[in-house]
Amino acid sequence: MNLMFGYDATIFLVLIGSAIVMYAQYKVQSTFNKYNEMESQNRMSGRQAASQILQSADLNQVAVEQVAGHLTDHYDPRSKVLRLSQSTYNETSIAAIAVAAHETGHALQDKEGYAFLKFRSLIAPAAQIGSSLAVPMMLLGWVLNIFSLVNLGIIAFGLVLLFQVITLPVEFNASSRALTMLENQQLVTAEELPAAKKVLNAAAFTYIAATLNSALTLLRFILISRRRN
Repeated sequence: MNLMFGYDATIFLVLIGSAIVMYAQYKVQSTFNKYNEMESQNRMSGRQAASQILQSADLNQVAVEQVAGHLTDHYDPRSKVLRLSQSTYNETSIAAIAVAAHETGHALQDKEGYAFLKFRSLIAPAAQIGSSLAVPMMLLGWVLNIFSLVNLGIIAFGLVLLFQVITLPVEFNASSRALTMLENQQLVTAEELPAAKKVLNAAAFTYIAATLNSALTLLRFILISRRRN
């Protein structure tokens, strides 16, 4: 049996992880597209919704900018900039408002010093290095039969998984804040709130799927390493 990265009994772990990720991507795209066609009653754009939330939270120093791409929305805590994608910035749909509110949730986390956000920022550099070096180290270790190098690669990939695990409460909390702000500030009506929640839940599922995929991949690496040892 070939226990490298080709064909082996653990390949089903990769297939399961890939299927979960593809379904999550389909779910978020279909949900966003559905509610992006549903115009909000207040006709507020994603930019306007974000600006209103930031102003109410006394976060006037946070800029709201447009960024290229589809669903590339994110908050940059280093430059204090909230970047909304073309599918969110000027759109007045329920989906656009929900996504914008979610990203402002991250800005509120940053202002309050939310523990999981701070921890994620702390381990981000190590996770980036691990993402780049994990697989090359394991491959080289298996080729040269240097199992200490393989173990280092597994540890490096574990840092990637740790980063994703820490990301989950950050994203869930941002979505929870978004729903509260959408309701309290009447950015959407009571009838529109369930639709906004579906958009946020679909987006959250993509993070769960990515984490599960990484966990299954790490399990595969560990199984291969144990067999070769």
